[in-house]
Amino acid sequence: QVQLVESGGGLAQTGGSLRLSCAASGTILSVNRMGWYRQAPGNQRELVASVISGGNSKYGDSVKGRFTISRANAKNTVYLQMNSLKPEDTAVYYCNADITYRDSSILTREYWGQGTQVTVSS
Repeated sequence: QVQLVESGGGLAQTGGSLRLSCAASGTILSVNRMGWYRQAPGNQRELVASVISGGNSKYGDSVKGRFTISRANAKNTVYLQMNSLKPEDTAVYYCNADITYRDSSILTREYWGQGTQVTVSS
């Protein structure tokens, strides 16, 4: 069984920083793309940032220059460093990954974490 476990959410002030972590565990053969999405109340879930195993990354327009995504391939872990936080960054942040794993055969599917709340006060 494969799962994603997130940590690091919480409360920050405007201009502050938080760091999110997400670790994939289970009978994993490879973790391909890893990323973060967020969803604020009344809004659709949106891409924050993603990174592929080779290191190429992309960011949502609203976080470019403030957030940095990185990954530790050996640990199947992805990080999101969030700086210069704004109240509009308040949302539930979800880890997302495309994982190849072994079950009765070798399969690839998309996984989601349980979500972690980030709240930025003004």
